[in-house]
Amino acid sequence: MSIDYQQLRKQIKELGESAPGKQEELHRKRQEAAELLTSYAQEGDALRLKVQEIVRKHDPSLRFALPADLSEPLNGHFPLPQLPPSATLLAADGSQINYDRHAEVEYSLVNVGAIQMRLGASTPPQTMIETRLYYDEQLHHQTEASLALSRDLEERSILARLASQLEPPVITFTDGPVELWGVRDASPEETTSFQESMALYLQALNRLAELEAITAGYVDKPAANLVVRLLEAARAAPEDLANIRRYQPLRGVTDKVLFRDLLAPGERSAVFALQSQSAKSYPGPLALHFFYLNVGRLGRPWLARVEIPAWVAEKPQALDTLHAVLIDQCRIMGTRPYPYLLHRAHETAVVSLEERDQVTQMISMELHQRGVSIEGPSHKQSAKDQPGRTRL
Repeated sequence: MSIDYQQLRKQIKELGESAPGKQEELHRKRQEAAELLTSYAQEGDALRLKVQEIVRKHDPSLRFALPADLSEPLNGHFPLPQLPPSATLLAADGSQINYDRHAEVEYSLVNVGAIQMRLGASTPPQTMIETRLYYDEQLHHQTEASLALSRDLEERSILARLASQLEPPVITFTDGPVELWGVRDASPEETTSFQESMALYLQALNRLAELEAITAGYVDKPAANLVVRLLEAARAAPEDLANIRRYQPLRGVTDKVLFRDLLAPGERSAVFALQSQSAKSYPGPLALHFFYLNVGRLGRPWLARVEIPAWVAEKPQALDTLHAVLIDQCRIMGTRPYPYLLHRAHETAVVSLEERDQVTQMISMELHQRGVSIEGPSHKQSAKDQPGRTRL
């Protein structure tokens, strides 16, 4: 037995005893957040100036929602538009094999699946796969975060390349945010690598902008509190601003909960801009925006966050087209709403354990045939691989 259930039961009981009180406190905070959203619904310009001043004077790394300059009230909720009669949908998703120093041979791999579908056409979706192997010097200073960055770059690059071959309108989406994250506590080599990847990523986004492709990142079950942080900034007194990072009277309330009761099935929220330290990396038409979308059904709300660049946010027709297409895609999946094409792209890209083992064997056999010796797996890994062992 690997878990002390006697200790665990005691801790679970303590959890249960404290849960009702915490739930009641969270409910109070949710009500306050909803009231603030209503109170400041028409104060977008003033709030935008206040947040910009806070960032300039106190902390440029803060992450907030910013009211977008689109004349939409903060508590706006917008009905499902009509689906366009024709459009081409592109989705991409990636998976990876991380470098493992305990493995038989040392390598990493990124596998990206893309899928193309034409609305209103009877032809089945078309799938494409791109696989990239990293080895030898390419593994130096590589981390899981840097490999994930390479995966994100490959996803957006394949979408830009495919979109350039298609007649508009073209809608592209990926799983997760459009914003790329750097590597925390990065070494100089990692920083340089991130900057190089970021430049290529922005090239792909700029290409999509030139093509006027409607581009989005879909975040399922979001946990962000970007709009809630905006409301905290709205209610903050002047003496609270110097310590705004710690000023979180609505801690625990998420945007998802804030909008859950506001948005009917199929509706989207107002569009918000994103204030973050990385926002300056996305200038002009690439500026990051987002909205919340209720892809659920009556009595079973399910909210997603949809990230979009400015060139989509500022065009009402493009925004409506994306809104309608995402709801249509999610409804294909029935009671577990998620964009159908993203699901298919994931199925195309995912690398199974059997495939990972096959890649390892292919590399091992190639090296043996070339007379190159390999060290083999670590003793730790060999012990884990013994028959009958089930621990992770």
